[in-house]
Amino acid sequence: MHMQSFSIQQLLLKQIQIPNELLTSYVSLGLNEKEVMLLLQLQRFIQEGIDFPTPDQLSAYVTMKEQECALLLRGLVQKGMLTIVQQEEQGGKLTEAYCLNALWDKLFQPEENTQQNPETSEGTIFILFEQEFGRPLSPFEIETINAWLDQDSIAPALIKAALRESVLMGKLNFKYIDRILREWKKKGIHTVEQARISSKQFHARQNTSGSSGAPEKPRDTSFYYNWLEGED
Repeated sequence: MHMQSFSIQQLLLKQIQIPNELLTSYVSLGLNEKEVMLLLQLQRFIQEGIDFPTPDQLSAYVTMKEQECALLLRGLVQKGMLTIVQQEEQGGKLTEAYCLNALWDKLFQPEENTQQNPETSEGTIFILFEQEFGRPLSPFEIETINAWLDQDSIAPALIKAALRESVLMGKLNFKYIDRILREWKKKGIHTVEQARISSKQFHARQNTSGSSGAPEKPRDTSFYYNWLEGED
């Protein structure tokens, strides 16, 4: 009996704390089940003294491969749910570590986070795309958005405008959004106002041409409503 009690005590010590708010609010934060599980695995690794587990280490405990874990980790950083910090070890050596404080802040201080400007925040881009597509983004789609942000240096607000334009045209897919962004870049368009003017001119030409290939009527959602008139 004594040995059994000891084993139960040891078992209870090997627990991680999961806030109820994470289980009840992760959808409203723009997270999906894979991302939540990855965050919980990170919390477990950190609790066990492994502050910077590799995607390969994480993939050993989930149903996702190493590459998908790597893409999801990057997506969580872009969404502002996860940060990478430097910490100093004995001897002055600097090492990297994952930090979940940003996630806890969003869960327990929602009012402060709503003050963030959605036009300039990279994190909200992923949430907006998932809301409009009505599903979690795939690893490839996350990498595509990351490429627009990092490789092409496109402002988050301009990506948001391209998403709105694709919805307005009834062509909600990544290839069409990419075409819009490349066309704007070719024309030297770098701000939302420039994009709005260009799109209004395009739609005016479409209307006057009397083209039979009219775009589909956009759905009634405030996400893109009247974006051409500047009402965000």
